[in-house]
Amino acid sequence: MARIPRLLVKGEDTVYHIISRTALPGYVLCEVEKDYLLSLIRSLSGIFFVDVFGFCIMGNHFHLLVKMKTIEEYSNEEVKRRVALFRKCEDEMVTDGQVPLFKEKLSNLSEFMKELKQRFSRYYNKLHERRGYFWGDRFKSVIVENGDTLINCLAYIDLNPIRAGLAEKPEDYRWSSIGYHAQTNNKGKFLSTDYGLSSYGEMTETERLIDYREFLYEKGAIETLNGRSINDTIVNKERDKDYKLTSIDRLRFRTRYFTDSGIIGTKGFVSHYYEMFKGNFNTRNEKKPKKISGMDGIYSLKRLVNET
Repeated sequence: MARIPRLLVKGEDTVYHIISRTALPGYVLCEVEKDYLLSLIRSLSGIFFVDVFGFCIMGNHFHLLVKMKTIEEYSNEEVKRRVALFRKCEDEMVTDGQVPLFKEKLSNLSEFMKELKQRFSRYYNKLHERRGYFWGDRFKSVIVENGDTLINCLAYIDLNPIRAGLAEKPEDYRWSSIGYHAQTNNKGKFLSTDYGLSSYGEMTETERLIDYREFLYEKGAIETLNGRSINDTIVNKERDKDYKLTSIDRLRFRTRYFTDSGIIGTKGFVSHYYEMFKGNFNTRNEKKPKKISGMDGIYSLKRLVNET
């Protein structure tokens, strides 16, 4: 079956969950490679029109949660500055006539990922004295709604090392967004904490992080069929130190919806973007938003079987 064209929204800020896997066998992303990939993500996020909410770099794949921003937010001078960073050459000036072309390029998700993956492939092949492909098939992307859906997706990403048994506490894994927050104090303000939650509107960045950590630990403590959970003793210690107990709904993660659903969010959000992209789907029947069991008010474009 032919794969559908990628769902890319134009003209408005849009959040995407991105997953990309290596083509090589085994866990080829070790400490040095993970550090370099993270440095590339940081560098390119300062060039492309993108806000990074979260990431997790594992041994054979990585996750990104990003918002691609609209070109109208940036002046011509800002575009020229970013292009100079991109080219690493301030002497090669961008003309006013070239600015629209670069605005489109720097706000495009596919261009961002192409640059990230190509730069890393060159680095990896040089480091290991090899040739050929490093990344597998094209990256996977899901359109994610701001707010509750976004923060659930971010928690799913940050809990990857826990589920894989690589860390006992989420912050202990430094190649993740929560690890970056805790271990570097969000150095360079690399990560955005504007998750689109109305309750976060009046909070400071520190207060948002505390609230998110509580949310993350409570989610991570839930036993799932998809890997390990955070030890109860660890969670209780965190509660005793910092947490204010809330009415967090202890639901079982529906993790595949954050990677395979195409579009995820409220019913209206899913319907809106389906109408925008329904010509991309090879089906005679209209698709309707499917309610995800265990996640109040959240719908998916696809109903997935064998949920975990």
